[in-house]
Amino acid sequence: MFGARHMVEGNFAFLLLASGAAIASPVGGWLGSHGKIGTLFLSISVGMAAGVLLGTFTFEMIPTAGAAAGKIPTIAGFVVGFLTVYIFDLYINHGFIAGHESDEWHKLSRLHRIQRARGSKVTLLAGSTAIEELIEGLSIGVGLAADPNLGVMIGVAIMLDNVVEGMSIAEIIRADEGENASRSIYIWTWLIGLALFSSATVGWTFLSDIAPRMLGVLLAFGAGGMFYLTIADLLPRSAKTQYQQSAALAVAAGFLLIFALTNR
Repeated sequence: MFGARHMVEGNFAFLLLASGAAIASPVGGWLGSHGKIGTLFLSISVGMAAGVLLGTFTFEMIPTAGAAAGKIPTIAGFVVGFLTVYIFDLYINHGFIAGHESDEWHKLSRLHRIQRARGSKVTLLAGSTAIEELIEGLSIGVGLAADPNLGVMIGVAIMLDNVVEGMSIAEIIRADEGENASRSIYIWTWLIGLALFSSATVGWTFLSDIAPRMLGVLLAFGAGGMFYLTIADLLPRSAKTQYQQSAALAVAAGFLLIFALTNR
């Protein structure tokens, strides 16, 4: 009886977290489609999301993975997760990425005049976000299977991140399509939410009963992918729109919030 009750509670927690994280993307899209998102608000919200994600895989995901799988498998899983997203980033940019102020930027500009990136700006952002959601969804399912408290922490962090991503996608689509952008915004953000829910379901349904060591490796894989996205996307985006170091303050607040909530 206890086992059945525990299973029901676990399934309910999963549905709550996975649904909430999936719906967060269209919620962000709705917010972005109804009025201008100020740069200060964007800097604080993106910075907070980055800080929360940094705290989640620093204080929760990596330590849990290390305890379950050991140091070397955890490092290997993290590297594979990091490289998976990095290679996808290189693919959509024809193998070359450079910052606007780098010495190599003129090479990238010339390359993209000859070979455009694989898709429009909206397609690239939404497509890369969907790949991110697959990894984040898997992390929710695996994290909840490894430790309910960890699953909740990951789920809440991803909800915040997805609201921010939805707002960013809405801003870009509105800039391209003007006042008629609502339909495209909702289509893209709901597809992104569906990608997360699908991968979370796979993680919870098919991977929850595997050996703890393998769960640890999968958790490290998710942490590696989320680390790349946080460092390469969220932090630069937050810093670009900051005012009075609002980005740094928000990142610190999100990071310390997770530290305060952790049981370690």
